[in-house]
Amino acid sequence: MSTSDKQAAVPALGTEMYALMRELYPICRSITGNGVRQTLEILGRQVPLRVTEVPSGTEVLDWTVPKEWNIRGGWIATVGGDRVIDFAKSNLHVLNYSTSVNRRISRAELEEHLYSIPEQPDWVPYRTSYYAERWGFCLSQKQRDALTDPEYDICVDSTLEAGHLTYAECVIKGRTEDEILLATHICHPSLCNDNLSGIAVATFLIKQLQALGPLHYTVRVLFIPGTIGSICWLSQNRAGVSLIKHGLSLVCLGDGQPFTYKRTLHGDREVDRVMAYVLSASGQPHKVIDYFPYGYDERQFNSPGFGLPVGSIMRAEHGQFPEYHTSADNLAFVAPQHLEQSLELCLAVVNTLSDNRRYRNLRPYGEPQLGKRGVYKALGGAHIKDHQLAIFWVLALSDGEHGLLQIAQRSGLPFTLIRDAARLLHQQELLAEEPS
Repeated sequence: MSTSDKQAAVPALGTEMYALMRELYPICRSITGNGVRQTLEILGRQVPLRVTEVPSGTEVLDWTVPKEWNIRGGWIATVGGDRVIDFAKSNLHVLNYSTSVNRRISRAELEEHLYSIPEQPDWVPYRTSYYAERWGFCLSQKQRDALTDPEYDICVDSTLEAGHLTYAECVIKGRTEDEILLATHICHPSLCNDNLSGIAVATFLIKQLQALGPLHYTVRVLFIPGTIGSICWLSQNRAGVSLIKHGLSLVCLGDGQPFTYKRTLHGDREVDRVMAYVLSASGQPHKVIDYFPYGYDERQFNSPGFGLPVGSIMRAEHGQFPEYHTSADNLAFVAPQHLEQSLELCLAVVNTLSDNRRYRNLRPYGEPQLGKRGVYKALGGAHIKDHQLAIFWVLALSDGEHGLLQIAQRSGLPFTLIRDAARLLHQQELLAEEPS
């Protein structure tokens, strides 16, 4: 069975991805801590992962791995003991990385440690303080307005101490050591589109790629805390980054908005061309935007010293939808069918990148006689003329410079048809594959 046939046979997996998100949703994740470990343990039941622990205080590029943060609970209670804000009800209620506190406080002093969204009075914001030690609570504006007592008892039961930063990776060996890098961040607590959707799509993409058998490229999938995680990985893998030929950051893939592709820094890398082609061929609404130095881990991979060609695929643009970093980014905001569409798109991109080979015509003087080689007999299906035309286009443009995607675009024929024609001609020793 060809890669395209296997891809077409992908079963309906949206419900399974959604179930995985539901299991992960209650866990309080951060850039370090037991929430990350618990998440990776659950993912490790689905796919093989290699987990790495980087000690606090480790110098990684221009950064230092922070202390590890863990939390057991937190609340704001009336003097009579009624908990009006409780971490047990939503892990967004405590400022992520909040230091510990346990005391009675005036309402006026408490005000300085509260975070809400006045324009969205029912939503709880997600706020962090990774690199500045402070404590705080996040709550809806309605909850904030209801805090009218003169004093409250507050508690954040957390630890911030020497520990580790944890990340994981899965490597799917290809026919070559050159790599496609896929990265998704795992540091957000109960937020679904950003970014449990990326975690779910990446996990099930690994499953699909394992089922396909070896591709041309090795595929490396990273599950990393945002920013500091990719910096850690890059710091520890500097010798191997030259193997990365293409890459994608997977974010915000569960909502119903059209796909958005953010180009690499240079904007003209192969992954940029492949993504534009696959999006266009999908027939789905989409847009392609230029790189800008804000977002997720594509910033670290594209940094000048590394210069890795890593774009970012998402649906709604991060930071550009109202639910972003709020309690409204919940399980109701994402849907199984959107997850499955995202999985299918990512699988098509990885396959196209891997199949976009360059060939050289071994009989470039005139047209080789195809009949005596049984090429025509090997053609099947209802569109034999299209197959023949694909063969002629491949022979015409296989000069060692044109990739199959370029030939597909020049000919107007589907990439899979051009790819299959090249494979047939290669089997007949009429083409030689050029090195990557």
